[in-house]
Amino acid sequence: MYYLTNLLKVVYIIVYMEGKKRALFVIPSVFLAVLCLFVSCGSSSKKTTDETWGYVQTGTFNPNQVSQAQYTSTKEDVQHFMEELNQIIRRRDYNSWKAALSPEYFEKISSSENLQQVSELPAMKTRRIVLRTAEDYFINVVVPSRANSRVDDIEFIGENRVKAFTIMTNKAGEEQRLRLYDLEKTGNIWKIID
Repeated sequence: MYYLTNLLKVVYIIVYMEGKKRALFVIPSVFLAVLCLFVSCGSSSKKTTDETWGYVQTGTFNPNQVSQAQYTSTKEDVQHFMEELNQIIRRRDYNSWKAALSPEYFEKISSSENLQQVSELPAMKTRRIVLRTAEDYFINVVVPSRANSRVDDIEFIGENRVKAFTIMTNKAGEEQRLRLYDLEKTGNIWKIID
C-alpha cells in the first residue's frame, strides 16, 4: 500500500507539473509498475501463521517489533534448552549433543578444514591434541568450554532464530556479552546452527 500511494503521488506530480500530454506516456508505465509490484509482493508477503508464537505475520521479520512477552518466553525456552544441553555435555553424551546441532553446523564442525584450524590453536598445541573427528572436537573443545554455559540474554535474528549470549564481568567491572550459539527453532525443537 505504501508503494501504491507513492506511485500515485508521482503520477499526480507528473500530470500537474508536466501537463496532460506527457502523462499519457507515463501513466501506462506506472500502471505496469504497480501491476508488477502487486504480483511480486503477493508472492513474497503472504500471510503466514507462526506456530511458535500464534500470530499472523506479513512481510519480512523485524526484530524491533518483538513483544516483551515473546522475548521473555523465548529467553526462558532457550535457557531450558541450554540447561538440557549442559547436562548432555557434562555426561559426555556425543550422540545427544550431535542431535542438538543442525546438519549444516555439524558438517561445518566436522570438516577437515575446521578440525585442522582448531588443532592449530595454542590451547590444543600446548596439550598436543590433534582433532581428527567431530567426536574429538566434542571431547576436547565442547566439553571443557561449554558444560556450564548460561544464557543471560538473547537477540532475535529471525522469526525462529536467536543469538544466545552470556554476560561476563571483566576485571575492570565492565560487562561483556559473549555469544554462545545461534539457535533456530523448528516446531518445538531448538537446534544449534552456529
